[in-house]
Amino acid sequence: MLNISGLNNGVVIDHIKAGEALNLYDYLDLDRYPGCIAIIKNAKSSKMGRKDIIKIEGTPEDIDLNMLAVVSESATINIIRGGILEEKKSPVLPEVIKDIFKCKNPRCITSIEQELPHIFTLTDKKTRTYRCRYCEQAFKVN
Repeated sequence: MLNISGLNNGVVIDHIKAGEALNLYDYLDLDRYPGCIAIIKNAKSSKMGRKDIIKIEGTPEDIDLNMLAVVSESATINIIRGGILEEKKSPVLPEVIKDIFKCKNPRCITSIEQELPHIFTLTDKKTRTYRCRYCEQAFKVN
């Protein structure tokens, strides 16, 4: 069994659906984060069977962890300080998401103007529905 040491100070993103950690790494732009990051894939989980985990050393203040609610509904965020779990929370759906998904409407201005950002606004939390800022095309997240 592989053993990854604990964090003294940092964030643990837990309960990620197995195989999704690398996608989250990309969505959160963790490649630009200067601290140490560990990605654990296919860890055993009594709740999920298998899961992925991302450990981020330090305090990633410029990373929007609520974006996790869009791409991994089951993910939890654990804040570690002084080697102790200080806070455990579930991410909430952000009001606006940018450049995570592309608008599917072929008539949307983003299909023609390639440099425009793909911006979606949350319109229904219950059904997890976003709408394109430009054409109002609905988009449901998992």
